[in-house]
Amino acid sequence: MNRDRFFDMRKARQVRAAAAALHYDPVKSEPPELVAVGRGFIAEEIMRIARENKIPIHADRGLVEALAQLDAGSFIPRELYTVVAEVLAWVYRLDAESAGDPGETAKSVN
Repeated sequence: MNRDRFFDMRKARQVRAAAAALHYDPVKSEPPELVAVGRGFIAEEIMRIARENKIPIHADRGLVEALAQLDAGSFIPRELYTVVAEVLAWVYRLDAESAGDPGETAKSVN
C-alpha cells in the first residue's frame, strides 16, 4: 500500500502568511476594529494595499494569529488591548517622526 497518497499529520505543513488590518478612531470610545484578515493570497493583498496607501506595517506573528481567529468587522477583545495599544503607540511614534516633530520622538528628562 502506498502511504504517500494519504495526508500524514506528522509532516510539516506549509505555513501560509497571515495579515490583519485594524482601524481605530481615538476620538470615539470604541475599541479598535478588525477591518480585514486573511491568509495566503488574501494576506498578500492586505499587505499590497497597505504598502500602496503608505499604511505602517507592524509584524507580530502572535497578534496576527490571535486576530485571525476573529471575523472582519468585529472589535478587538479585551484580551488583546495591551498588545494592540503597543502597536498603536508604535504607529503614533512613526507619525510624529514623519511629521518632523522632535519633541514627540525623543523626550529627555532634565
